[in-house]
Amino acid sequence: MAVKIRLARHGAKKHPVYRVVVADARSPRDGRFIEQIGRYNPNTDPSEISFDMEKLDQWIKNGAQPTDTVKRLIETAKKAQ
Repeated sequence: MAVKIRLARHGAKKHPVYRVVVADARSPRDGRFIEQIGRYNPNTDPSEISFDMEKLDQWIKNGAQPTDTVKRLIETAKKAQ
């Protein structure tokens, strides 16, 4: 089973809020996921990015592959700390 760390879109029309989730690569974008490990709100200034770094590191260590967007968000969140 290929596991991805990716964004799932929530929120109102034209005002998205994203959850950072660990999901099977075959499941749909907003479908079933294994675990929620963070949030991303691009509507605020500056954008709100939060991760549970312990869970994130554990999933990456176990072989989960983050998408390009999530990689960029992780780097931004680590710089902000």
